[in-house]
Amino acid sequence: MIMKNLYKLLFCLLFLTCSSGDDNDENQIIDPTVSISANLSSLTFENTMVSQASIPKLIIISAENATSEITVTAPDGYEVSVNNSFSSSISFQPEISNEVYVRFAPSEPVNYYSTLQISSEELDNVINVNLFGIGSPLKFTYQAFENQPLGFGGGFNQSAVQIFDLHNDISDISEIKMFLQIDCPSSGCDDWDRFANVKVKDQSTGNWYEIGRYITPYWVGTQQLDRGLEFDVTDFKSFLTGTTELMIYIENWTAKADIVSVEFDYVSGIPDYPYYVVSEVFNLHSNSISGIPYGVDHNIDLDKSIQMPGNSESSHLRTIISGWGHATPYDADGRPCAEWCFRTHEIKINGASTFEHYMGPIGCWSNPINNQSPGNWQPDRAGWCPGMVVPVRTNNLDLNLNSTTFTFEYDLEDWTSDGNGGNAFYAISTYLVLKSNSEIVPAIVQN
Repeated sequence: MIMKNLYKLLFCLLFLTCSSGDDNDENQIIDPTVSISANLSSLTFENTMVSQASIPKLIIISAENATSEITVTAPDGYEVSVNNSFSSSISFQPEISNEVYVRFAPSEPVNYYSTLQISSEELDNVINVNLFGIGSPLKFTYQAFENQPLGFGGGFNQSAVQIFDLHNDISDISEIKMFLQIDCPSSGCDDWDRFANVKVKDQSTGNWYEIGRYITPYWVGTQQLDRGLEFDVTDFKSFLTGTTELMIYIENWTAKADIVSVEFDYVSGIPDYPYYVVSEVFNLHSNSISGIPYGVDHNIDLDKSIQMPGNSESSHLRTIISGWGHATPYDADGRPCAEWCFRTHEIKINGASTFEHYMGPIGCWSNPINNQSPGNWQPDRAGWCPGMVVPVRTNNLDLNLNSTTFTFEYDLEDWTSDGNGGNAFYAISTYLVLKSNSEIVPAIVQN
């Protein structure tokens, strides 16, 4: 009898069946407990573009003693699958371990913080898995220059001009981003930090407009950045439409060419205004020494007369400026001009000082392209850094200037060169960007 009871106990433990203690009740069965659980309580997805789907992520749903179907229901913006066929809800017969894939598929550029629900008729409660994802706007990417070498020696040229077919309809484009990547040939990249820019041609005038300026890094390319240097070129959307002529330039005087690629992202969305026009104020951006001579007499006219249309609803000046040269005398802290000396420039509207451009540090030591050894990339220059985009300086104009003609003056801080350290220059481009809800003509700029 003792041995029989031991075997009976063992059988009970192994198979979850047992008797009441009486041999006559040996066929009674205690129902096993149903258990369903998920191995994760939350999932976070990478930002995903509207109309696209993320890489699926795996959830393991464990089930013990379950016989009813398990249902997994995804919230808005998410889809689930057990067999690579994704939908908003799935049901399946449970096994001990069940693999369920979840992916993020946003329909709007908003935050999607919600809950995935796991349910079964055998569960008293619903199991929740928190889901986190951000939908990014739909964008259209266009390749422009691709692996274009720029240099002086070795049969290369410092500039290249090509025509590209870009986005045709900008009525539903909220912004345009430009990305520029520099690769290096087998001989390595140029040893120096060079003036460089990208321009678009105004087909109505034949003028080249500088849409982005940067300084090349010492010795290396820009591969530490996933897509290279980033520029917001939305101001020039009226030129960056359909068949577009572009120019790239690097003041590279060596046979170690910089290998340049450029692409554009047209981001879908409601634009702030449907109509943009651009007028040229200064176009001194051909190279580092084509700008305003500093500290000496010159014949460049820095005074303009600007005639405004009447229906501008947003007006701003867009300026890119960088200083070059090691002219003396040095500042008190040992900085020559105009690459190193910190200066404040003024813009005067109708004779009154209205805006300031401080040509000071922008944090060269924090440059993410931080492998420029043995180049001198960390010390602060006057408003720019090796391996970084030269900042765009934006100044919003008073709309009371609409339907008027006003005077514009760019005034450099007073300083006199002693002629012993070479020359100093400020390469500058300034544009007047007007926006409106109705068709608008560009402002007229005259000397």
